[in-house]
Amino acid sequence: MAVLMKILQVVLALSILIAFHELGHFTFSKLFRIRVEKFYLFFDLGGKFLFSTKKSRWFTRLCPKALDWETEYGIGWLPLGGYCKIAGMIDESMDLESMKKEPRPWELRSHPNWQKLLVMAGGVLFNFILAIVVYIGIVDIWGQSFIPNKGSKIYVNALAEEMGFRNGDEILRFDDYAPEGFASLQADLARRNVHKATVLRGADTVDIYIDRNMIGDVLNSELMFDLAVPFEIDSVAAGSPNGAVLVHGDRITAFDSVRVAYLQDARPVLAGMAGSSVTATVERGGETVAVPVEVDSLGRIGVYMKAPEIIRKEYNFWQAVPAGIKLTGDILSGYLKDLRLLATPSSGAYKSVGSFIAIGQVFPAAWDWYRFMYMLALLSVMLGVMNLIPIPGLDGGHILFILVEMISGRKPSDKFMAVMQGIGMILLLALMMLAFGNDIGRLMH
Repeated sequence: MAVLMKILQVVLALSILIAFHELGHFTFSKLFRIRVEKFYLFFDLGGKFLFSTKKSRWFTRLCPKALDWETEYGIGWLPLGGYCKIAGMIDESMDLESMKKEPRPWELRSHPNWQKLLVMAGGVLFNFILAIVVYIGIVDIWGQSFIPNKGSKIYVNALAEEMGFRNGDEILRFDDYAPEGFASLQADLARRNVHKATVLRGADTVDIYIDRNMIGDVLNSELMFDLAVPFEIDSVAAGSPNGAVLVHGDRITAFDSVRVAYLQDARPVLAGMAGSSVTATVERGGETVAVPVEVDSLGRIGVYMKAPEIIRKEYNFWQAVPAGIKLTGDILSGYLKDLRLLATPSSGAYKSVGSFIAIGQVFPAAWDWYRFMYMLALLSVMLGVMNLIPIPGLDGGHILFILVEMISGRKPSDKFMAVMQGIGMILLLALMMLAFGNDIGRLMH
């Protein structure tokens, strides 16, 4: 059931994003009276489709006027994207026969370059608009919550320890940048070309010099910096056998003399003591006391931990608008930095490229409107940026050729455009294979 829920969310999110992206091209085409021959969600490869307003017999019988519509609307069978077939343009369909005819007034090639540019950029523009609208909605409904980095200590994995970080460190700065949110530490370390991390270790300030050759590992490492949670008790669960010996504010530092500086240390220790009576070393009111506690068969002592500090910001609608725009800008900036790393083979960032499988793993196993909307906006930014890459076959490739024509005054030949379109499709297929290969490799490990 959990897998089906993830698949449902991925398909729904990608369908919304693709439809909205193609709507951008469609809207500007209609605005300039350019004919859109087909508007398809997913690809109708080989002429096969799930639905068509002109070819699905049940629909044409229900709505016979659809046969006279200028545009054929449909749903293809291959869920790897979607497209608008704009008259007078060499696109994924590689329809060269129509390009041999004289240009007609309703074709893209008959319009001025500034209009072509807006038609090509329309999909990306709509993706960014969608992201802004969704982020405004998120901020308006849920506000913003984050664990501040200031005052928070890290609990490190093996990679972070190898780089020089230690459990209990408080990260003060990456070079001259002071991180605000704890959750972004690992991303900041990878994206900001950090050379030196300054941490507070006990009462000392320590500089850790970063080996840039390890950034590829940072991108692919799971949870380098967990929040180090002191084993400090907020309350004792009702019915717990330890209700008479443990109280609010107690901080446990050891079980049977085995040191547990943080909650993460305590979990494996208690698991090994399951079903037994142990002596806990407790800091209470400035004193250290020994307290007998019972550990149940699941390695628990029946207490609730003190929650970490969380900063919450609430917004009304008019405050949410600039906050949502800023959030979109921050996400966009971070993703551009990720692409810069991807373009640097020595960083190893290409190993982190993922496909629909990786996207599906990010969605929760149960429906969560906040998570779904946040991922929808994030993916919309990613789709917009990816389409701006100047690769033939993507919007960025078409935009590049239009700009070259505007600057040089020379229009590339149809044969050249067809060849470049083919090259672009091969590059995109190679990128897709890399993404699927990375996902399969991660699943096997």
